[in-house]
Amino acid sequence: MSATGEVGARRGRRVILWRHGQTSWNVERRFQGTTDVPLTETGVGQARRAARLLASLKPDAIVASDLRRAADTAAELAARTGLAVTLDENLRETYAGVWQGLTHDEIIARYGAEYDAWKRGEPVRRGGGELETEVADRAAPVVLRHAEKLPDDGTLVVVSHGGTIRTTIGRLLGLPPHAWESLGGLTNCCWSVLGEGGRGWRLLEHNAGTLPEAVLGDDD
Repeated sequence: MSATGEVGARRGRRVILWRHGQTSWNVERRFQGTTDVPLTETGVGQARRAARLLASLKPDAIVASDLRRAADTAAELAARTGLAVTLDENLRETYAGVWQGLTHDEIIARYGAEYDAWKRGEPVRRGGGELETEVADRAAPVVLRHAEKLPDDGTLVVVSHGGTIRTTIGRLLGLPPHAWESLGGLTNCCWSVLGEGGRGWRLLEHNAGTLPEAVLGDDD
């Protein structure tokens, strides 16, 4: 399987990319990045509700970012399915240097030109941190490696972060990096679904799991 997610004989596998539940920094519109912020009580409730839905899909494996907000979200699904969770630091959110801990308004006020360039699709090291392509470079291979282990028609659940999920989807679909923004963000504890097609991975669902809500997080 190639880095762009091309596949050989179709095996009908499915990858569910699930964003973690709400944190206090999400509510404050504060950039989290790799800061290890825990779930709120609301976030735990979101994870439990979503886990009930996802468990009905009978996943074969769960892999998650090792940051608490993702690991604790994954643990709710593990409790319902009996599956072990494999934690991988390469599924962490984008490291964003000096942006981390700042609110959305503070970022606009202090780093407006940098923010605008990122929104235009230019390669920007937000806050002096990672490029989006570097995030995809570390996260997409994790997804592909675990997907390769699935049985035919198997399902993998990947529990990660809004920005990391978006860049990973863009990479697996073979979209050019400047187009990744067109995928939009994920609401807390919502998910996107990729399925195998004859020419590679296809986006089957995006931001599923609830009625439309505002996206609160590092990817808005």
